[in-house]
Amino acid sequence: MESKRQQKFAGLLQEELAAIFQREGAAYLPNTLVTITKVRVSPDLAVAKVYLSFLNTNNTSLSVATVNSHASEIRYKLGSRIRHQARVIPTLSFFVDDTNEYVEHMDKIFNKIAKERKDTDEENDEQH
Repeated sequence: MESKRQQKFAGLLQEELAAIFQREGAAYLPNTLVTITKVRVSPDLAVAKVYLSFLNTNNTSLSVATVNSHASEIRYKLGSRIRHQARVIPTLSFFVDDTNEYVEHMDKIFNKIAKERKDTDEENDEQH
């Protein structure tokens, strides 16, 4: 469980990183919208795991690799934005947040189950 301090710092990082990607995200990934979905911070606030979702991209693993290749540049920009609010600028690691894909996958499974259940109910009604 994250402490209040970690949660607060993660919120600050999420806000500032979102602003950086909104203003300068096209330099890293042209024609792609990047959303910061979640930020997890280590207890010493030295490492941050940033979870991203992408729109208008076919290859999310390539997109996250591109962002990771620019991690030091993004960290520098983040540092210039939060230098008065934080002692340590965390090392950034970017990951794909596949929550949306998982939700869509589960919806398909539930819809399939509901359809199968409806079909078996109709067959049972016809037999009686």
